[in-house]
Amino acid sequence: MLRKESQASKPLERHRLENFVRGWFVGNFQPTLMSSDAVEVGIKHYRAGDREAAHHHKVATELTAVVSGRVRMSGEEFGAGEIVRIPAGSSTDFMALTDAITVVVKMPCVSGEKQLDEAPA
Repeated sequence: MLRKESQASKPLERHRLENFVRGWFVGNFQPTLMSSDAVEVGIKHYRAGDREAAHHHKVATELTAVVSGRVRMSGEEFGAGEIVRIPAGSSTDFMALTDAITVVVKMPCVSGEKQLDEAPA
């Protein structure tokens, strides 16, 4: 019986999420595990009551997957297992209703294109 030669494997790398800025670990920023202009990926941990101001992305589409907990975005509640698609130009705010974990994917990765919405007068 012939035996297949195994390919030389590279050792696995181990990293800690807290070593990355606000959970972002793929994109065209530093530090990153994989530099990319095509996509940004982050894992975000929130405590109940944490908020992000209303904002939009001029170029990027954002996908937010709720892994655990409950959150409110643009007045709608979302829970574990739900994914929210926010097209470029669409505005949303964010509030963690409970402790929550989300995975956020933004495409493409364009520095400086996030815009805070103006507060109503």
